[in-house]
Parts: sequence; structure tokens; C-alpha cells
Amino acid sequence: MTFSIVARCAETGQFGLAISSSSPAVAARCAFARAGVGAVASQNVTNPALGPRVLDLMQGGAGAEAAVAGAIAQEPFPEYRQVLAVDAAGGRAVHSGAKALGVWTSAIGVDCASGGNLLADLAVPGAIVAGFETASGALGDRLIAAMQAGLAAGGEAGPVHSAGLLIVDAQAWPYAELRCDWTEDCPIAAIATAWEVYEPQAEAYVTRALNPTDAPSYGVPGDE
Repeated sequence: MTFSIVARCAETGQFGLAISSSSPAVAARCAFARAGVGAVASQNVTNPALGPRVLDLMQGGAGAEAAVAGAIAQEPFPEYRQVLAVDAAGGRAVHSGAKALGVWTSAIGVDCASGGNLLADLAVPGAIVAGFETASGALGDRLIAAMQAGLAAGGEAGPVHSAGLLIVDAQAWPYAELRCDWTEDCPIAAIATAWEVYEPQAEAYVTRALNPTDAPSYGVPGDE
């Protein structure tokens, strides 16, 4: 019921992921990232605990493959889980259990991994990876381009209703966390529009958090 990509930006050190599903609020359950550590998607029949578990293992020094394997080894129902991870060195790993739903597969690319289940076509994860690798711009631009490529390749077998974009940079909080939790229209288009609005302001929000005296004007009454 989901297709996604986890990725690392080798230039900035940012980590991010983008995800979409026919289920509501997919990013609330499936999207995880930690500054300086990596990004993880825990999907299919979702166990949200797997995301932090993989990140903890990577923060402790394990690479993506070892972290995913270690988390799955502790999981009582591994055959139902699909987990994707990228680590600080650009290592990638995917676990897809034998009871993943419908048509399912994954693809590994440079600094990224994509996977999905209940897919319209086995080519979808490969199209997502190719979309990421050939796109330019900021990490968010490349993640959205990747998801649009996956959608063009068929996406999920049925209509998707939710999507999310999560990016972490140097701080403990997300650099960007944009979600469309339910729509009858295209949630990936909604996230793309939200990123177009948010991206030019993203650095200003970081500055306001770290040092409001250096922040640009808010342009509202009371702003001095």
C-alpha cells in the first residue's frame, strides 16, 4: 500500500525520505530520520517501532545493512515488514518480508533506496531511483522528482491518498516535515506545492530557532 525513497545528500549531509500510500497519514507511521545518522522508512504492514530501532543501531555505529538486519532480528513478524534505510556513509539497505502485500520489490541507487508494495508495476522503485539520480537541486527537489517518476511509472495499484516529505539537516528537529494526510486528489502534487512554498523559507526558520536576532523580518504587526 506504499512506495517510498530514503536518501542522503552527499553535498550537504542532509537525510530525507518521501513516501506515499492509499492509506491515510502514511508519513505519521512510516517516516523516520535523524540528523547525522540517516533515514528509515518502515512500511507495508507497518511497525513504527522499527524506524527508531534502525536509527538507534546506526547511531551506535552500525551501517544500514547491519542496522536493518539487527532490527529485523528482534522483530516478531519480519515476514510482514518492509524497511528501507540509508546511513551517514551512503550505505543502503532494504528488507522486504515474504508476506509483503501484492506486487512488491525494491531498488538501490547512489545514496538512495526505494521500495514499495501493492505496486502497479515492478518497475516503480527503479523509476523512483532513476528519478532521484537524474534530478538536480536541493534534496527536497530530488525526492519529489523521484516520487513523481514513481507515480508516472504506475505508482500504487490503486489511487494514493496521503504523502509525506521529511528532511533533517544539522539540528535535532526536522529541516522540513511536510504532509498531506488525506486527499481525493494527488497527495504527491500537494507535497510538491508545499515544498515550493516552504523551501525558500526553510533557512529562515532555522535561523529563527537558533538566533532570532539574526532572523529576517516576519512582516507582521509587532515585528521590530
